[in-house]
Amino acid sequence: MTSADPCPVCLHMTCTCTPTPGNASGDLAATLDQVREFLRRFVVLPSDAAATAVTLWAAHTHLVDAFDSTPRLAFLSPEPASGKSRALEVLTTLVPEAMHAVNATPAALFRAVSDLESRPTILFDEIDTVFGPKAKDNEDVRGFLNAGHRKGAVAYRCVGLGTNQTVTPFPAFCAVAVAGLNDIPDTIGTRSIIVRMRKRAPNEPVQAWRARKCEPGGNAIRERLAAQLRAHAADLEDAEPDMPEGVEDRAADVWEPLLAIADAAGGTWPAQARTAAIELIQGASTEPSLGVLLLEHLAEVFTLQGDPAAITTSTLIDTLVEMPEAPWSSIRGTPLDARRLANLLKQYQVRSTKVRVGEITANGYRREDLWDAWNRYTPDAVPSPPEVQNIQNTQNTEQTALPTEPPNVPHVPDVPDVRESTHAPLDERKPA
Repeated sequence: MTSADPCPVCLHMTCTCTPTPGNASGDLAATLDQVREFLRRFVVLPSDAAATAVTLWAAHTHLVDAFDSTPRLAFLSPEPASGKSRALEVLTTLVPEAMHAVNATPAALFRAVSDLESRPTILFDEIDTVFGPKAKDNEDVRGFLNAGHRKGAVAYRCVGLGTNQTVTPFPAFCAVAVAGLNDIPDTIGTRSIIVRMRKRAPNEPVQAWRARKCEPGGNAIRERLAAQLRAHAADLEDAEPDMPEGVEDRAADVWEPLLAIADAAGGTWPAQARTAAIELIQGASTEPSLGVLLLEHLAEVFTLQGDPAAITTSTLIDTLVEMPEAPWSSIRGTPLDARRLANLLKQYQVRSTKVRVGEITANGYRREDLWDAWNRYTPDAVPSPPEVQNIQNTQNTEQTALPTEPPNVPHVPDVPDVRESTHAPLDERKPA
């Protein structure tokens, strides 16, 4: 860069942000700072956590093979013109082999990713056309995006002409960022870092993106970032970063590469990355499925009723239908009924049975039968374990589940086995 050239990072003629040469840990932290600054110069990201996550995601694309999985990055918004496409445009200058697409056939994706020497980073815009309600015939693309987050993932296709075809594996593992309206299916959402974009407010100015003027700055940062990350490649391959409390299972898989890079950079990045992980995971929670919502509301009903051992189906339905802002009064135009209640709960291995509530015997649901589903799918909504509840209700005889045996059955004394006492063994009997 000569004295007549603007800084490739901030595009100002004079600045102090140009990093010193070298591959030290401090240099990586400084370069990550510059990546974040470059992003925020052109894109209004919703929070500092989002800016941190997008920066670390861009960094991890340079060492995808060092990790067991690559998280998807999803820019989503309820309305157009919220900066999603601009975010992908800026990322094209920061990631290796950017493949920026609005539409791509499965064959094109498979062929591009199978070229391991120049494997692309896929930046897929208008993803709602693939996953949205108007999407058609996109099962192969959906499958590719779902499966390719895990190292070693392949897609099998028949290659050849006519009957002369062979089954060929195509690698699917690659970094992917998507942008679109509304939400994405849970199958990809749980593998994604979700950034919920918003329309830019009047008091949120950004610099205009002009590819001819702006791309060189991003490209310069990209090359510097790639060189510094290569110096950390061996350490990152063996990295097992500590996860923040509550970040586990698939969320831990998503954030492991990003936290590993933050730890390698040092400085403030490890703390910022973990704060971002917690914030974005909490913010990414999607609306529960109808079944999970039903389990949550059933827990509320049992709590309101004083945690009885059982409640009749009719009482459950009447209470659910009256819940404000709940969907049970009109599901596809009709209120919840016993059949639909049974079908929704059957998928959680919960079934109705005969219960006695006071003097009434009718079909209903026992608290102990719902406990396992509550504990697995809505743990925060479970009032107390069934053994605790049973102790609390020892004095309550008004609402109990039916006993295993019918009531008032007179005791019948044991009767000797008539066959053994009065007859010879069957194999010793003579034919008539």
